[in-house]
Amino acid sequence: MHDDRTLVEGRLKRVLAERIRPAVYPESIPLDVAVWHAPGEPVPVAEGIAGPAEPVSAGDRWGAPWGTSWFRVSGTVPAAWAGRTVEALLDLGFDENMPGFQCEGLVYRPDGTPVKGLNPRNQWVRIGAPAEGGEEVVLHIEAASNPVILDYHPFLPTQLGDKETAGDEPQYTLARMDLAVFDENVWNLVQDLEVLGELMAELPVEGARRWEILRAISRALDAVDLQDVNGTAAAARAHLAEALATPAPATSHRIGAVGHAHIDSAWLWPLRETVRKVARTTANMTALLEDEPEFIFAMSQAQQFAWIKEHRPEVYAKVKKAVAEGRFVPAGGMWVESDTNMPGSEAMARQFVHGKRFFLDEFGIENDEAWLPDTFGFAAGLPQIIKAAGSKWLLTQKISWSTINKFPHHTFRWEGIDGTRIFTHFPPVDTYNCSMTGEQIAHAAKNFKEKGVARRSLAPTGWGDGGGGTTREMVAKAARLRSLEGSATVEWQTPGDFFAQAEAEYPNPPVWVGELYLELHRATLTSQAKTKQGNRRSEHLLREAELWAATAAVTTGAAYPYELLDRVWKTVLLHQFHDILPGSSIAWVHREAEKTYGTVAAELTGVIGAAQRALAGDPEGGLPLAFNAAPHARGGVPAGAAGVPGSGAAPQLTARDGGGFVLTNGLLEVEIDGRGLIVSAYDISAEREAIAPGEAANLLQIHPDFPNQWDAWDVDAFYRNTVTDLTELDTLTAIGADEETGGAGTVGVRVVRSFGESTVTQLLTLAPGAKRLDIDTEVDWHETEKFLKAAFPLDIHAERYASETQFGHVYRATHTNTSWDAAKFEACNHRFVHLEEPGWGVALVNDSTYGHDVTRTVRGSDAGTTTTVRVSLLRAPRFPDPETDQGVHRFRHALAPGAGIGDAVREGYRVNLPERRLTGSKEVAPLVTVDNDAVVVSAVKLADDASGDVVVRLYEATGGRAKARVGLGFAATGIAVTDLLERPLTAAPEGAQAAPEVRDGAVLLSLRPFELVTLRLTRG
Repeated sequence: MHDDRTLVEGRLKRVLAERIRPAVYPESIPLDVAVWHAPGEPVPVAEGIAGPAEPVSAGDRWGAPWGTSWFRVSGTVPAAWAGRTVEALLDLGFDENMPGFQCEGLVYRPDGTPVKGLNPRNQWVRIGAPAEGGEEVVLHIEAASNPVILDYHPFLPTQLGDKETAGDEPQYTLARMDLAVFDENVWNLVQDLEVLGELMAELPVEGARRWEILRAISRALDAVDLQDVNGTAAAARAHLAEALATPAPATSHRIGAVGHAHIDSAWLWPLRETVRKVARTTANMTALLEDEPEFIFAMSQAQQFAWIKEHRPEVYAKVKKAVAEGRFVPAGGMWVESDTNMPGSEAMARQFVHGKRFFLDEFGIENDEAWLPDTFGFAAGLPQIIKAAGSKWLLTQKISWSTINKFPHHTFRWEGIDGTRIFTHFPPVDTYNCSMTGEQIAHAAKNFKEKGVARRSLAPTGWGDGGGGTTREMVAKAARLRSLEGSATVEWQTPGDFFAQAEAEYPNPPVWVGELYLELHRATLTSQAKTKQGNRRSEHLLREAELWAATAAVTTGAAYPYELLDRVWKTVLLHQFHDILPGSSIAWVHREAEKTYGTVAAELTGVIGAAQRALAGDPEGGLPLAFNAAPHARGGVPAGAAGVPGSGAAPQLTARDGGGFVLTNGLLEVEIDGRGLIVSAYDISAEREAIAPGEAANLLQIHPDFPNQWDAWDVDAFYRNTVTDLTELDTLTAIGADEETGGAGTVGVRVVRSFGESTVTQLLTLAPGAKRLDIDTEVDWHETEKFLKAAFPLDIHAERYASETQFGHVYRATHTNTSWDAAKFEACNHRFVHLEEPGWGVALVNDSTYGHDVTRTVRGSDAGTTTTVRVSLLRAPRFPDPETDQGVHRFRHALAPGAGIGDAVREGYRVNLPERRLTGSKEVAPLVTVDNDAVVVSAVKLADDASGDVVVRLYEATGGRAKARVGLGFAATGIAVTDLLERPLTAAPEGAQAAPEVRDGAVLLSLRPFELVTLRLTRG
């Protein structure tokens, strides 16, 4: 037989596009349309429906950026259409290639009842099946004219990302607004041909199955009368029936599909628009669930459920009903799909606490899975947090985006820093927006790395990022793929059912130890510095507020601010969403975030001040108290206490030979040369120099920074090829204890530099009794597409270094032996980076930066090793926010020579939790004491259930085993080890802390490396 394959395939493509798809709606009439453009921000539904609408026609322009227009469409079903299926086709000016990224709408009935959402891939509304002739149709559309930010030429700077700069030019042209007859037979023919045609394209040309499908399609096309598609569609489908009925063999790959609409809680749209995106998507999905009995939809992010509960109760009522039926599945058990690299220990824990508790309270559902399909890498402390929250599984697909190394597994156990292992699945379909195309299904089966030992994978199915969700076309394709020869099988499943079956099928998968590092989007550790700073400071203010409020409640009877703390925690957790905290959202989002963090700081400072005032007693008492919220004693004041601090010997500042200054306090001697650079940081007791010979530390360096794509997200390795050392000096002056040095007796040096359009002022200070040099940096930043770093070349030979992460630290290589090592050229730390030779190390701590790099060289002069740590300070990408990071920024770092890992932990907390001074009449004893500095208290609070119980969370911080005696400053009648949700563990999970031993009123703990323990203490 002659090879006519390309002829038939070309015929299929054209006939589908030009004859069959247009015949889905064979008859139509225009609807009457009127519109009211609501001024300002979105209005309530009743107000929008009642708005004074004016007539408008297809072809008219509408929609200023970020505006809301209320369309009223009306018409009458022709009598001749009685008994047929009729739909409204409502095209607001859509580009079908941009679902979720342009205009959208939510359709309401005149009484305010929501019907469904409109987006580029979902433009229809069912009027009747069958319709009644003469039926009057009236619908209202709340249309959002969200501008296109990520266009066909992506990453171009635009002012559209903020309503304050976007202007008022209409963005869209109203298109088809019709009533139309829907021919279900033709629609099904489209699905048949698409499924078989797409499958055929994925099959080997040499295989018989491809040719069987080709011949069936050819016969079907022969049966279609191109002048009467509607009259011949049934005959054409009959020729495809046998090809569609041939079942898949038992050995086929099995795909569990779950309806999905990954909705970024903010990204290329502001938070307020996400509220409406969620409403539109959930309205669509509840409608689809009613139409499709086998379909299952899952939605993560408790915050998004909470939004529609508050702002769209009419939609939420439908969601609650579908959840109760078990087919709309709350997934993930987190407040938002957060970043997991940068959130601190407690914040990461509280993501699960607040997410799981919301789903339990609202729906009675306990999530076993963490659901993070789009997060930019996964910190090695996360497995323990997932387990401590009572969950056991993790899903993501983001690591498939890595550009250097291909991850070796799709199903595996992920081991965290403490040894906790979590059953983890990466969908081999490599997207969280699967649309059930033949190419995607074939890719999942071919790509799956566990062939021969497992056969199951998951496919999150539906339009996402900007929402939209699953379509009826996707459901129809899934039905045809349930068992189809040549294809993986497809079955709708809940995430829980999928994971249970996958784990049962593959109980002993391979293990991946350590962080899941995404080899992409590394610059998200630095972009939008004020957002990151707001997060870090909010986390530590929350620690202080809980600690002092709990201490005041227990010791003075003061009221504990349960509701305020709950609300503020949820605000901070929301802003840890994986496009807010990483700095990859539009200007509007980050402008609002800065304002929100200011409000958070003011509220929490008020809580802290009120509690401390209650604890300190009479302000006229004359006692100069220092409140120490850090987990270690400081200046003689115990952790979690307030007392009169001591002081060390006063430091000295002298002139340095050759220019500059020398600072010394008996512990450190620091030399700052005439350029304002640190050329020596000498540990006096160890007789050891920290700075590499011939090098200078605190060296500001600036690089050009124009990545190949994803400007706010990416820094590409070639940025290192060009660097400028900022050594030119404006002024170098000594400052004394009475100036801005940060404390009595502190001395230091002020360094001012100018470069480009920017200025930097640094204060380098040495405090009494401190074995660290504090570095306060203020940058007035006005650069574009530049990357600013501060370099610290250290005289240390180390093959690895430690970076703090949640409840511990993670080690990374200082070398580039493998491509996996080389790929980590920019990495995340929390409060510290630590390098160490046996017996001596150096810590570099910070109050609000996350990105850094570490490199090593061997010196020619003495064959010694120079290991350089560089802190990432600022970037200046122009997309999606063209003014990223412009303005004044303040950072604090400290260099701690001679620091062990425990010292790094201590100094990291110190720089983030400065003591607060208050005059009072009495010292304040701590609620909790710990006799081992390796065991760190991460939270002291009252239980969330308002019982008055005290909750204490601790962890082993140095990476070794530790015993600790936890003393209590109050009488306790009951002590329990709990999960993160403060529920007592009825049986200790494998490897977890057993029931605590209590002796002499203290709790005795024995902890594994990095183990976290939550204690719940019932007060007597």
